[in-house]
Amino acid sequence: MFDKIKQLKKLRDLQNELGKEKTIIEKDGTNIRINGKMEVEYIALNPELSKERQEKVLKDCFNDAVKKMQMKMAQQMQKMGNLGNLGL
Repeated sequence: MFDKIKQLKKLRDLQNELGKEKTIIEKDGTNIRINGKMEVEYIALNPELSKERQEKVLKDCFNDAVKKMQMKMAQQMQKMGNLGNLGL
């Protein structure tokens, strides 16, 4: 029982750590920043791009930021050790 409590504490600690992570992606003068909760914190558009180009670049930035954050999350989970035995 105490092992499960320790594992749950590890999981909570992991959530807190991941929430502090930030990822910034820049393409063609457009920037996006997301946090470990997958929330967009900041967007900077490039007014010199056409509307269509801006939409594509923004979509690409967002998708790249999510992928990068997912990789960071996977790395953090590996560092935290075996959380697969929570039985939840």
